[in-house]
Amino acid sequence: MSETTRTAASGPAPWRAEEGPGRILQLITTGRANTRTGIAQLTGLSRSTVGQRLDALFAAGLLKESDQSVPSRGRPSRALTLDHAAGLIIGVDIGEQRTRVAITDLNAGILAERVERLAVGDGPEALLDTITATVRGMISHADLGATPVAGIGFGLPAPVDYEAGRVLGWSIMSGWDDYDIRGHLRRTWQVPILIDNDVNLLTLAEHRRFWRDQPHLLYIKAGTGVGSGMVIDGHVNRGAQGAAGDIGHIHISGFGDPQCRCGNRGCLESLVGGWALARDLRDRRQTKGQDARDVVDQVRRGDSTAVAALRTAGRVLGEAVAYATSLLNPDIIVLGGRLSTVGDHLMAGVREVIYQRSLPLATRQLQIVPTKYKSRAGIAGAAYLVRDHVLDPATLDATLAVGATPFSTL
Repeated sequence: MSETTRTAASGPAPWRAEEGPGRILQLITTGRANTRTGIAQLTGLSRSTVGQRLDALFAAGLLKESDQSVPSRGRPSRALTLDHAAGLIIGVDIGEQRTRVAITDLNAGILAERVERLAVGDGPEALLDTITATVRGMISHADLGATPVAGIGFGLPAPVDYEAGRVLGWSIMSGWDDYDIRGHLRRTWQVPILIDNDVNLLTLAEHRRFWRDQPHLLYIKAGTGVGSGMVIDGHVNRGAQGAAGDIGHIHISGFGDPQCRCGNRGCLESLVGGWALARDLRDRRQTKGQDARDVVDQVRRGDSTAVAALRTAGRVLGEAVAYATSLLNPDIIVLGGRLSTVGDHLMAGVREVIYQRSLPLATRQLQIVPTKYKSRAGIAGAAYLVRDHVLDPATLDATLAVGATPFSTL
């Protein structure tokens, strides 16, 4: 397929003549065009205009010409690519008990990484200060201080008002509600700071890395908690206030309405979350398990009661996902989270119920697959979140127009 006909479902909108270097870069990063000739053909711009806009990107350090030659009707052209080493991204994936901190390049490639036993219960000020010190130490140790920082991406296991960058409402992050996370971090970091729900970042990572050509994706995380994320028309859909995808706290009737951590009864998470399965296994056999990690350990040891509980959880989870399938009609459903990592026990139940309950039209071409990530999906999602923001064509064009550098040196 030629450069001029290649498209991605989540690729750029049709070219508008007034657009500048940012859109040229977007064409390159999405794979729609990667040579001067290809860009000119796709946009209708003259070669001299294309050259001027590429010169701005080269001057900003964002672009490089590779040694690879791309065949064309005339002379072979050298391929243009984003210079992934042009800036650093700081990615932070905060979990209930552990926090993963990484420094990545602009392609989400990890340059330095640490996993710390930093729990959300430590409170925002202490945890954010510790993360700041950790990041500074990592940059120094990896000798990355001379490379500018593009931005910081944070993933939180809580509902997040994306625009405000704050946790809002009930969550496991006690003490974080409405705390000004971005303001706290800006005491140290004068760069874009993007904060989102952790499942949205998992969704973004899965789509950008593996399913970019599929415009509609539903991601289900089944771990200690339960959540979901949606890609619609190639973009993560957060809803009006950032609450979209909170599938774990919809009510599922017919299963006894157990107490949920959120205070309500009968939530999906209270039936199939890792903490709920551990609770039920404790009640049956006086075990000491507390979360998804403990349930997975029991399944891996071949514990028949734990295996049966996980299979049942798959069917209950399938009830909720079937509703979402009929509502959203995704191309792909990706099942992730710790409970999905042990064989096909959870997946089998989800598949069974979706195909029973959803309309044939919604499932005719539907793919239901396990996540392709083994780990680090949250970090990758944080990196893609920052990259999408700082390389947004309008943002980048405004920066270059005033002669500013796109990233900041600390």
